[in-house]
Amino acid sequence: MATRKPPTDTGTADAAGTLTKAELAERLYERIGFAKRESKDIVDAFFELIAERLIAGEEVRIAGFGQFQVRDKSPRPGRNPRTGELVPIEARRVVTFHASPKLKAALQGDSEAADEPDR
Repeated sequence: MATRKPPTDTGTADAAGTLTKAELAERLYERIGFAKRESKDIVDAFFELIAERLIAGEEVRIAGFGQFQVRDKSPRPGRNPRTGELVPIEARRVVTFHASPKLKAALQGDSEAADEPDR
């Protein structure tokens, strides 16, 4: 089982690690001044609300960040790469994410486009 290396600097996320809900709550505590328990509750409520909307089949748009959508995938034949045996893959629902133009610009280092107001 893979383990995550704890960040060495609490001001930035570990380049090889993952930003966790606990780290988000810690940032709310540090930057905004909410109580630690209150910060955890806010983060939990935020993700619970997103999950509820996605389960209901709705889109979730976060201005300046991107949108999450639920997509239905049809059943299809698959293949076991080890044995070459055909394996049926059942129909399922998946979540997709599309980054906003503002986030894409920020990732490419275009600070002017990233600083434009959200629409």
